[in-house]
This record gives sequence, structure tokens and C-alpha cells, in this order.
Amino acid sequence: MKITSFSIIFVMIFLPLFQISSMRLNDLELAIQLTNRYDVVMKTAVQDAANVMNDTVDQDYEPGYGSKKFFRANKERAVESFYRTMTLNFDINGDAVAVGNLAGYIPAILVIDYDGYYVYSTESFIDSKGHTQLRPVWSPKKPYSYSDVQGNIVQFSLDDFVKIYNKGTDRWIQGKRHEIAGQTQITLLKDAQTFESVRRQTIINGIQNDMAYVINRHNQYATRYGVDYIFTLPQISQEEWDNGIDDIGIVAFVQGIPVGDQAYNNYAFGGGRLQKKKTLYAATDPKTGIKYYDRDASKLPGRVEERFENEKDAARYGYFPLTK
Repeated sequence: MKITSFSIIFVMIFLPLFQISSMRLNDLELAIQLTNRYDVVMKTAVQDAANVMNDTVDQDYEPGYGSKKFFRANKERAVESFYRTMTLNFDINGDAVAVGNLAGYIPAILVIDYDGYYVYSTESFIDSKGHTQLRPVWSPKKPYSYSDVQGNIVQFSLDDFVKIYNKGTDRWIQGKRHEIAGQTQITLLKDAQTFESVRRQTIINGIQNDMAYVINRHNQYATRYGVDYIFTLPQISQEEWDNGIDDIGIVAFVQGIPVGDQAYNNYAFGGGRLQKKKTLYAATDPKTGIKYYDRDASKLPGRVEERFENEKDAARYGYFPLTK
């Protein structure tokens, strides 16, 4: 067989493989680009939501707490801000149908308040005409609750303030752990280290169990939104949870958005406590495409796209200090 025949056979066998490989690389590159973009959009949306969480009418309407961590989370404003940032970045602001479709990829939003948490997720309702409708709604506040083998109930907060039901005396008491430890026989209150460990794990376990249930239930509604994806709770490290429950905050989950031949699946935490550090704002100059950051958002050449706590994080995402 002539070498030209071998060449033809080689091309016939391997050219399709090369083409498939090239297509796969293109899909992978597109997936990476879209994933990075969605990461930025989601992180920005959660940060914007967290920034408005402490906008309440009066932080002192429950003075019994006496804690520097006590802020009533403004959950409605937080979710409104989250969706506004998402829709602006996806260029669907004002398009009710597109916004509804986007909601299909957001199985749950969690707001961590001082003494409990709220879940914002889709529920089904029967309207006045007997038709089933889907609508995102808030759950009632769910306390960080723990019960011991004696039947005592401890409702935790984000610090050492507790509400206790003492079964032996059939009464509720509340206050700082060290202040009420001597008023009850509940052993959990006696040791600060054990109390802190149980407090954190109770909060994390309660939130994780609820999130797993809500996100899994979203599978029942996903097809109504036209989403073909299996929703599950992502793996979140213990360190992330520990950091996430230090102060009031928000956690959002976005899953199933097509990215190339794959699907986007991520979550983001945002802390709502008032920050002592001044935020760095970042934007892209629409004329040059150059990314800048500055502590004064009004000086930036474009709309604020992201927020950072320090210059290192801003530089890592490709932003330069605004010098003019």
C-alpha cells in the first residue's frame, strides 16, 4: 500500500477524533468563562444583599439581648437587592418572564438572623381558579433550638445569649450563658467550651438539614420552570459554615444554569454585620474595558460590578487602582 493510501486512512480515522477533541476543548473553555462570570455575578449579588441586611427601623426594639452582634436582618431588602443585582448583570431587569426563569435556578436563599434563620424558597399554591401556582415565599423564623435528654430546651443565638426552657420548673428564662447558668441545672450551660461547640453544631446542623430538604424539594418544581437538573445541597466545608454563622448573613444557591455542555452549581455567603473596614468598589471603564477599583464608588468610570475588602482581592480579579 502506498504512503498516500496510509495518509488517507490516517486522516479518515483521526480527523473526526481531532474535531471531537477540538469541540470538547471549546466547550470546556466556554464553560470555564461562563462559570467565572457567574461566580462574579453571584458573589456581587450576595454582597449587595448583605450590605442592606442591617437597614432596619430600630435596632433597639428588643433591648433584652444586649449584644454587639444583635441586628435584626432585613431579609426582604436583602432578597430584593440580590435579585436586582442578578437581573442587572444578566441583562433581564424588567423582563418578568426572564426573571421567573432565573428563579428556577435559585432553589433557596437563606437569611441567618441573630436568633434564628429564614428560608426563601418556592412553594406551590392553589389560586382562586383552582390552578396550581408557584411562588417564592419566606418560611417562619426557625430558632437555633437544642433539647437535652431531660427534656430541657435551649434556643441559641449567634453569641452566648440563650433562651432556656427548664422542664423541672416549667418556665422560660433568658440571658447570657454565664449569667443564668446558676439558675438552672442544665449541664450544657456550666462549661463555656462545651456550650460553644454544641451551639455552633446545632446551628449548622439545623440549617444544613433544612437546606437539603428545601433544595431537594425544588426538584418537584424545576420542570415547571423548564429546568432539567437534579438539585442537591452542595458540599460546604465546616470552616465555611463556622465563618458563615459568626454574624447575621445570607447564603444563596444557584444551580443548573447551562455553561457549555455542563451546568453551573455554586453558592455564596455574605455577612450583614456592619464592617469597620471601608469597602473597595470595582467597575469596568465602558470606553477602554479596563477594570478599576476605588473606595469612592462615585469616582469610578462605570457601574459598580463588585465589592472587595482589600486591594489584594481586587487585583486578583483583574482590577487596577483608580489613579485619577
